[in-house]
Amino acid sequence: MAEGIFGGFDISISGMSAERTRMDIIASNIANANTIGPDGPYQRKQVTFREILDGEGVEGGVAVQSVAPDLKSEHPRVRIPGHPYADSEGFVRLPNVNIMFEMVDLASARRSFISNLQAFRAYRSMAKQAVSNMSSR
Repeated sequence: MAEGIFGGFDISISGMSAERTRMDIIASNIANANTIGPDGPYQRKQVTFREILDGEGVEGGVAVQSVAPDLKSEHPRVRIPGHPYADSEGFVRLPNVNIMFEMVDLASARRSFISNLQAFRAYRSMAKQAVSNMSSR
């Protein structure tokens, strides 16, 4: 990534990239909200970000630190006797995906992505103006 005058672009691009990954994971969670297999129910995934500090080759920004299973949320149990994946008592463990939570998280990721895009466009406009002013001298 470029440093100096173009560093502002890198910061916005890193934010857009991180939020894009977050939106992809949320979409995967939603798509698998009803997936139950022989190895158990789908395990919701979550994205963790980390700050990129000055001195890491760029002037700052954000990066995906990890995409990991959500081990804190419990899997709901529903009694469905006869289901192929029911336990001996007739209960089936469902994925720990809450569609409403995922939709709110998706809206938040979208807003963050758009904010980074607007910052990128504003920085681009300022850079164009600066180049224009320098070339008119």
